Amino acid sequence: MNEIEKLLPHRGSFLFVDRIISANEKEIVGVKTFDGTNTFLRGSFPEQGYVPGMILIESIAQCGGAGVRKLGLADGIFALVSIKNAKFLRGVNYDTPVTYKIRNNKIGEKLISQSGIILYEGDTAVEAAWMSIKMGSGT
Repeated sequence: MNEIEKLLPHRGSFLFVDRIISANEKEIVGVKTFDGTNTFLRGSFPEQGYVPGMILIESIAQCGGAGVRKLGLADGIFALVSIKNAKFLRGVNYDTPVTYKIRNNKIGEKLISQSGIILYEGDTAVEAAWMSIKMGSGT
């Protein structure tokens, strides 16, 4: 089991974080390379090779959750419940890494509020703010 699988309940084709690079109480940085052979994801924009926007939102939320769990700031299973101010600024292609830069706005026992960006080839591809709520205990 890799580090991310110890931090998140997601598995297989729905696990969208490869690695947490750094994490502290203010910021989490992680990376992901979306596999172009993943047929689950390829159904959206198949000719352009773009990762679906909602998958990018899910992925940044997963990275934020993994970072919070790695820091030991929250325990249990949290689920994405609110997306605020999402902006999609450019397409993200498969097989090229993205970097997540996430700000921890509020971390509580039952609620996590975060915001951040996804960087692709040095440019901001996605900006968003979101909240996650505790759904259960343990992974």
